[in-house]
Amino acid sequence: MIAEIISTGDEIRSGALVDSNSAHIAQKLEETGLEVVRHTCVGDDPDMLEAVFREIGGRSDIAVVTGGLGPTTDDLTAQAAANAAGVSLAVDNTALSSVEAFFKQRNFSMSPSNKKQAMLPEGADCLYNPVGSAPGFVLKIGNCQFFFVPGVPFEMRKMISDSVLPRIEKLQGGNRNFCMVKTISTFGLTESATGERLAGLTEEFPGIRLGLRAKFPEIQVKLYANGEDEDTLGELIENAAKRVLQKTGKKAFSSDGTPMEAVVGDLLNKKNATLAVAESCTGGLISHWMTNVAGSSDYFLFSGVTYSNDAKINVLGVSPDTLRQYGAVHEETAKEMAEGARRVAGAVYGLSTSGIAGPGGGTDEKPVGTVCIGLAAPEGVKGLRFNFSFGRRAMNKTIFAMTALDFLRRELLVS
Repeated sequence: MIAEIISTGDEIRSGALVDSNSAHIAQKLEETGLEVVRHTCVGDDPDMLEAVFREIGGRSDIAVVTGGLGPTTDDLTAQAAANAAGVSLAVDNTALSSVEAFFKQRNFSMSPSNKKQAMLPEGADCLYNPVGSAPGFVLKIGNCQFFFVPGVPFEMRKMISDSVLPRIEKLQGGNRNFCMVKTISTFGLTESATGERLAGLTEEFPGIRLGLRAKFPEIQVKLYANGEDEDTLGELIENAAKRVLQKTGKKAFSSDGTPMEAVVGDLLNKKNATLAVAESCTGGLISHWMTNVAGSSDYFLFSGVTYSNDAKINVLGVSPDTLRQYGAVHEETAKEMAEGARRVAGAVYGLSTSGIAGPGGGTDEKPVGTVCIGLAAPEGVKGLRFNFSFGRRAMNKTIFAMTALDFLRRELLVS
């Protein structure tokens, strides 16, 4: 079975809003074994919407449509769907009860315009929306089963999970294909270098499709497999993943899409170790990432954005002589920052960054993109210097932070 996705609304068509809905829906549909062949975006134009619905109704098996189910005059999806199916709109009692219940449960007054959300094409099946006011619906147009859901992302996600996917699985019956996707995250290789390392993988593992995704600053290796036997498929994709890990070595930090900060947190947890961070050039970015992970309070103790030399001296205990001799951006300074963070917090590990994010401030000796990283551990303290060539400040801060966490990750793997 093939599927298509349609996003509606002028705000999506014009680029005022990024269409994250289609990406989520495509992923979920492919996981059920459907082949998503097209993504279409249509503005708030009833004639264009009707034409697109008719066109898709003649060529696909499944379509999921987001947006245009609200109470305002520019919410035109239901009417366009009715026109495409050759039926009229009518009040659906199930939909009306759903809309009324939404407002009653929240002690809100229901506006007369909200009754429009209960107007569904005749013959449509209502899809309950447990988190919003707009019900969805299912309607056959041509040879295609259309699923209409709201465009609000958290409403869409809930309805896709609870209502749309179970119905699609029933339509598939016992003939469904399985689609498996595995994501292996790497850091420290370019996209082209990653591709070169993985040359010949698809020939070695027939049935595997290989994709590379640059998600700065990491490169994600995506493995795709489709088939009718779930166990066989799982074995195939796991064997291919093992070969990817062999070929990428220590550059691979996750085999399930887990972000670097969560990987580092898990390693700290397993060692019953704690972390303190002192940041200069990264401005708290490392600490922000680390504390985005649920449960990080178990291992994350301290964060200090010691941007000025005075802060480095007074908070972390960096020696004024070190700063005079080497400057703020130097391995020796970074080492003393890491030691200071570890001492102040009483942590097992201390991690620090000091660098030049740009666009100004660079010299011939220390150009923009220079970062020094310090790592203090029970066994001693280390300092490293890296030079990156990114001209944008935000990119430099991001890769500085990622490099520091990767430095810590590698230390945790061997200590």
